[in-house]
Amino acid sequence: MILAIDTATVHASLALFDERESAGAGLRAESTWNARRRHTQELLVEVDVLLRRAGMPFDCVDALAVTTGPGSFTGVRVGISTVKGLVEGARLAAERGQEGGAPLVRVLGVPTLTVSAAPWLDVAFSVSPAPVVCALIQAGRGRYNWCFFGPEDLLYRPPAEAHGAGTAGELAAVLAAHGADALWLVGEVDAPLAEAMRPLARVTAIDAAFGQRRAGTLARLAALFFAEGVAERAENLQPLYLHPPA
Repeated sequence: MILAIDTATVHASLALFDERESAGAGLRAESTWNARRRHTQELLVEVDVLLRRAGMPFDCVDALAVTTGPGSFTGVRVGISTVKGLVEGARLAAERGQEGGAPLVRVLGVPTLTVSAAPWLDVAFSVSPAPVVCALIQAGRGRYNWCFFGPEDLLYRPPAEAHGAGTAGELAAVLAAHGADALWLVGEVDAPLAEAMRPLARVTAIDAAFGQRRAGTLARLAALFFAEGVAERAENLQPLYLHPPA
């Protein structure tokens, strides 16, 4: 059972996913809300609500997935710190023989924009010519972070240097210079960005409501990564920053 945690941006999300079920049936519970800057106060409360809604105790969870950035410096750190705290708490409880002490032995960090791109990649793969997906989040002050994904990149965890950062105009220039026959822009597409994309005939900007990032997607990705033998130690999780924290 995977607990997925996404606090990278103002829209926080949680999901509980059962790997024993087929992909469509595996999602047991999910919650997405506008946390604004209240990730620290709300996250563990919402985890408890999610588990109660699913009718499951915390010790049913044996794997954790978390978005590692880019995103809000505080939000990303809250998610990663929570995962590390849950792993350590479960370890100590197991050592003491306490209830809820099942060891959390599988942990995975997934870049934020991998989660944003994932729902569109299967569809992109079936289109001819296959479009390139440009996933993005808002970075504040009229700036954006973005990353490109080909249809085969479902399990791609891009490093910091594969990401871009800039204004709507700068992203429009990057997209105009891209060699793909078609590009899908997905994620936190706001009105200024949609307007900047209007002259670019090769770019389809997906409405932000349809491109909303979800922890259910993160959980499904984690299940696929785990099936490939990809996991990491909680203490090795690190935020993916595109520039030094202020």
